[in-house]
Amino acid sequence: MGLAVLYSRALSGMEADLVTVEVHIANGLPQFTIVGLPETEVKESKDRVRAALQNCQFDFPARRITVNLAPADLPKESGRFDLPIALGILAATGQIPSDKLSEYEYAGELALTGELRAIRGALAMTYRAANSGRAFILPHANAAEAALVEEATVYPAQSLLQVAAHLAGREPISTYVSQPQTIPPHYPDMREVKGQTQAKRALEIAAAGGHSVLMMGPPGTGKSMLAARFPGILPQMSQTEALQSAAVQSLDGNFDVKKWKTRPYRAPHHTASGVALVGGGSNPRPGEISMALHGVLFLDELPEFDRSVLEVLREPMESGHITISRAAQRADFPAQFQLIAAMNPCPCGYLGHYNGKCRCTPDQISRYRSKISGPLLDRIDIQIEVPAVPQDALLNKADGEASADLQARVESARQLQLARQGKPNAQLSVIETDTVCMPDAQGVALLQHAISRLSLSARAYHRVLKVARSIADLEGMDSIATKHIAEAVQYRRLNL
Repeated sequence: MGLAVLYSRALSGMEADLVTVEVHIANGLPQFTIVGLPETEVKESKDRVRAALQNCQFDFPARRITVNLAPADLPKESGRFDLPIALGILAATGQIPSDKLSEYEYAGELALTGELRAIRGALAMTYRAANSGRAFILPHANAAEAALVEEATVYPAQSLLQVAAHLAGREPISTYVSQPQTIPPHYPDMREVKGQTQAKRALEIAAAGGHSVLMMGPPGTGKSMLAARFPGILPQMSQTEALQSAAVQSLDGNFDVKKWKTRPYRAPHHTASGVALVGGGSNPRPGEISMALHGVLFLDELPEFDRSVLEVLREPMESGHITISRAAQRADFPAQFQLIAAMNPCPCGYLGHYNGKCRCTPDQISRYRSKISGPLLDRIDIQIEVPAVPQDALLNKADGEASADLQARVESARQLQLARQGKPNAQLSVIETDTVCMPDAQGVALLQHAISRLSLSARAYHRVLKVARSIADLEGMDSIATKHIAEAVQYRRLNL
């Protein structure tokens, strides 16, 4: 009888829980059993492992094989357990030495030829497992993303034979050295948008403080262009933000190393479901709000989304995370994103356009705009109109400020916020807002007048203060003046 113990990781939301792979070989009728709450793709590993061992010229034991994936109450999915199961069989039968098995963690899907195929969530596993004290043996296709975690030691392998030779000490695998990204992220330039000076100013304030924005205007006024260029004026991603964002994208298998430190930009279609936005499934996967972590979630044609779909955004916008509960398990995902939304002013879209061809009735306009609930609007910091661009402006050459100039001011303002409170203004708590966002006496008087005239809620009151704080930070001022309050109040006057 033989027993081998190895280590791997199972994904549960953002967590990569340690899984102990125990392989036991006993006398008896030939049988291959996997226990420990395996899902279908894990059960199918029996056939992949058997074929891979035989095609690599290893002996597959004609005895009773029992594989236990512990802990037993943690669901196991995907083909990442193929490699540790195969190595466990080899070690339990004495075909490879077992003295070094505990020094590594293993993950990899086996082809029938014994080659290792890429897996999903490699970066998420190494991100959570870097402090375990063990190195990771992974498919070579996943090495680049896994090695982005500076504390991790990654051994890239092409095949089962290569891993076996490494453990036997015949042909050691060299650790993977991460290649730093030298090409800066590329975004579309804000200079390409003609006119819309007020909208650009609002987006600059939003980028500085991490605020959400709603743009309303006729078709063709540049709302989508402004949103697509918004990531280019956001501050550069820190190492921690880049790792967290890449780890979430790795869970879905969509991370590209070439996009390292590039702000994610997600623009789901208005037919997307609530599950597509927040995530879900029997094995919970991240949704669009999590895939947009530290980036931009753009919702075009906002009233065309189902109202129930939009309502799922309310809690994540406040808390910065989303909890998905299912009968079998619960998963937590981060959801710190900047919402940029766009909508038409009426069903036909041309209300207020200089061509005057809108024929929508007031009842139609009211019904169209009421598709967006008051509680959701109350959570959007900046609400602006994007009017039609005059014809003479369209004929002129684009000569606005470049994204690089806007980003420089935004970066400076964001550094002031991090030095003062350690977070963007949009994430300030009520107590922190009262401490760092209080205006002068004239500003307080103006704010009181705005509260009564505009019927601002307590949430809207605090959001006006945060926006005013961001405006002051862009000017490098320590105190909030009356003009900052006045401008911030203007961004809450959209007639919806």
